[in-house]
Amino acid sequence: MKIALIGYGKMGHEIEMAALARNHQIVLTIDKDNQNDLNHENIRKADVAIEFSTPHTAFQNIMICLEAGVPVVAGTTGWLDKLDEAKKIVSKGNSALFYASNYSIGVNLYFRVNKVLSRYINSVKGYTASITEVHHTQKLDAPSGTAITLAQIVSESADGLNGWTLLPEKENGKIPIESIREGVVPGTHILTFDSDVDEIVFTHRAKNRKGLASGAVLAAEFLIGKKGFFTMDNLLKIE
Repeated sequence: MKIALIGYGKMGHEIEMAALARNHQIVLTIDKDNQNDLNHENIRKADVAIEFSTPHTAFQNIMICLEAGVPVVAGTTGWLDKLDEAKKIVSKGNSALFYASNYSIGVNLYFRVNKVLSRYINSVKGYTASITEVHHTQKLDAPSGTAITLAQIVSESADGLNGWTLLPEKENGKIPIESIREGVVPGTHILTFDSDVDEIVFTHRAKNRKGLASGAVLAAEFLIGKKGFFTMDNLLKIE
């Protein structure tokens, strides 16, 4: 499989190592210093593109790939206000898009278990939910896409909740998210259910970027030959 890497920072290098370990070939790398090399002619050299850039460049990068008919694995967060627009392009054209807020298999299992837990919490009542996420200081968006996905999962399973709010802002009916940026933390997400009598804390703590990188490469392999919009639920065959 021939892969184009769009975004060649620390995450891009991890994805490159994961791809090479699975006998794939990197035919194009795009970073801030050669952004103009991302064009239809160059991107068509690849079977699939893996996009981990920045929130303000992600949508344009993805559009170039889709317009060229090259499937895209999108890993950048912070641009979701345009995700529906990207989905419409996919539905009208001969292209494919895979999006996940987090490509770690462990995180996606964490999502699934929290979905079940949230339903039980909702049935017994008396608990309030909150989320804390901690990342390295180079992460540009807050809250993380993973925290937003987690908040969506909880609010969809709970009566009286509708989305999230980023602390210090507070709003009734929304799950508060605290975003912390410190050191070189790969990513920690903590979901807390608090009541008058006890506290339930459920944590996922990434040890490095390898889980994200390998998940992104698996998504790229999955996407070959497909058309449409896909998520980790499709990859993991979660209904």
